[in-house]
Amino acid sequence: MPINSKLLLATFLLVCGSTLAQEKKLLTLKEAVALALSNSDASTLAKTKVTTSQLEWETVKNNQYPSLKASGQYLRLSSAHVNSNIQSNSASGSSAAPLKVDQLVLGQLNASVPVFNGFRLKNAISESESLYKAETFTEKHTNEEIGLDVVELFANLYKSQQMILLTEENLKTAQQRVKDFTAMEENGLLTRNDLLKAQLQESTLQLAIENAKKNAAVTNYNLTTLLKLPTTTTIEIDIEAVKKDMASNQNLTTEGERNDLRALELKKKAVESGIKMAQANYYPSLALTGGYIAFDLNNVLTVTNAMNVGLGVSYDLSSIFKNGKQVKLARSKAKEAEVATSLLGDQIKEEVFQAQQNYTLSLTQSAVYDKAVQQATENYRIIKDKYDNNLSNTNDLLEADYIALQSKINQALSKADIAQKYYELQFASGKLIPSLQLTQK
Repeated sequence: MPINSKLLLATFLLVCGSTLAQEKKLLTLKEAVALALSNSDASTLAKTKVTTSQLEWETVKNNQYPSLKASGQYLRLSSAHVNSNIQSNSASGSSAAPLKVDQLVLGQLNASVPVFNGFRLKNAISESESLYKAETFTEKHTNEEIGLDVVELFANLYKSQQMILLTEENLKTAQQRVKDFTAMEENGLLTRNDLLKAQLQESTLQLAIENAKKNAAVTNYNLTTLLKLPTTTTIEIDIEAVKKDMASNQNLTTEGERNDLRALELKKKAVESGIKMAQANYYPSLALTGGYIAFDLNNVLTVTNAMNVGLGVSYDLSSIFKNGKQVKLARSKAKEAEVATSLLGDQIKEEVFQAQQNYTLSLTQSAVYDKAVQQATENYRIIKDKYDNNLSNTNDLLEADYIALQSKINQALSKADIAQKYYELQFASGKLIPSLQLTQK
């Protein structure tokens, strides 16, 4: 087989293999967000943090139950010298036989129930519970952020795909124009300068297509990575489903409270419990105690059924002098949480207002671009007629063609902008996931 034929065959097999390796997947925005929430590392991490926080809360709650400890010891004694006041059974005046003490057995069972510790335990449980609930709202906000990432990637991918589609259509017209101009230039009907202008427009369109393909490839790769799909997957957007979902959710209210704000409010509540925990150090701790002891010192003493019950009191006297700083520290943290909550609340109001204005602007721009397409199309038709009748020059024709293409691109991009700005508004209001009719577990 000739070398050229081998090269052609190898190239053909390589292209075919690459085509087969690529998998096309049609996705709606709702499906893409659902995949991201199920598969993304950020979502998994948020769920794990919730589980960890719940276990920490349950661990603290266990401290309110009685503490029960059992212990036992067996000690082997070697050559022990024992002095005992216990009288032996031998007759008075006779010397007592030495005691052989070679082992010790000791068993204990102790129970302790906290009665009062300045409500430290109660507030510790309240603090852990607040932190757990805060983590659940943090997870929901994380899911909202993941959803917004998918929305932005979806919009960018659609824009790039539309750029490729529209520019390729215009490139065909430009390439045909170059062929026509080349023939006219060869026959002396067109100047070399006009041909070069047409060729320059063709080159510009080719560069625009390559740039759009690059953007589409990068966005597609980022999206497949986020969704945990094979990176060879080519995602195709079901734009009609996106429009349908938006239409069905237009009446969804944007009023509500953001999950990140609710999480911060609960963290503030946890810090307030921390103040009470610090103040609890000023009080003594009381605990009800009880126990059982069994004791056997071989040949000396045996004790069984020795039960005890009592009340234990402990108080750290140094807390009178040291605890003031801890209370002040807890109050300072509470002040920080209060200010942070207020700042976030104002920031959210600004984000919602700006998102609302951006969405309204996108609707207005889309309407303007729709009219611009009609105007640019009619303008190109008029200029083309004039050019065919030698009433306008090549510059006018190429400019009208460019304006018509740009108006179509703007129109296509504006449709994606509407969807993107709509879902950005839902995110700013904390309603992105519900607006996609998805539930957060």
